[in-house]
Amino acid sequence: MKRLVLLLALPLLLSAAPPREIATFAGGCFWCMEGPFDSLPGVVSVTSGYAGGNLARPSYEQVSAGGSGHRESVEIVFDPTKITYARLLDVFWHNIDPLDNEGQFCDKGPQYRSAIFYHSATQKKLAEETKAAVEKKLGRAYTDILPASEFWRAEEYHQHYYKKNPVRYHFYRFNCGRDQRLAAVWGR
Repeated sequence: MKRLVLLLALPLLLSAAPPREIATFAGGCFWCMEGPFDSLPGVVSVTSGYAGGNLARPSYEQVSAGGSGHRESVEIVFDPTKITYARLLDVFWHNIDPLDNEGQFCDKGPQYRSAIFYHSATQKKLAEETKAAVEKKLGRAYTDILPASEFWRAEEYHQHYYKKNPVRYHFYRFNCGRDQRLAAVWGR
């Protein structure tokens, strides 16, 4: 009898995959947004792509030219038993300049404006709460909070660019003034 119960329960035990949730953030250049999330315990994957637009399967050229409505974004798959959405929001805020309404750092245009794309009512509530806290600290936050829509994976050469091309990545990041501005905004 024990053997029969075990055999009947085996498919349930094998199918119990760890829980997964998705977070989607736009923080300017997606190359610069992958690294801060990639190394966090509980983050399963970080993918560069495009969110919020009205064009199916956009290319980098279409998005970077503006007019598609998309923003360069990262989609983060995470295990909520190991890392909270609130922690991801904290990392997001500290890697953008919420005072910039024109884009992020040296990248200007609507395709580089910061945004939190929520996937649930809970995510929306947490995003609004953290934005209010940022506004209390900094006086203003131009980051949009928007419902998640179709996320389009960017071309392969953009995926984990900071690892594939570290010299070019650091040159871009330095010349863009990203770290200097983050230090000025967040005091680090």
